[in-house]
Amino acid sequence: MDVFLLDAIANAGGAVGAGLAAMGAGIGVGQIGKGAVEAIARQPEALNDIRANMILTAALVEGAALFAIIVGFLAMVI
Repeated sequence: MDVFLLDAIANAGGAVGAGLAAMGAGIGVGQIGKGAVEAIARQPEALNDIRANMILTAALVEGAALFAIIVGFLAMVI
């Protein structure tokens, strides 16, 4: 195969991977928020515990997504 074709395929794969990682993180954080709001509606007295767990979980999801996006961009560059 031609070297330029392989480079183009790698760029497309990296871009698609980075985009999927960003979309997955957005969906995941939305689900976390939805679950937290439902839990707070059921037990308003547990607001602080639920909020703290939601923020921690969302941060972990965003960290994993950032790692995946960086890997996708590296696949495009290298």
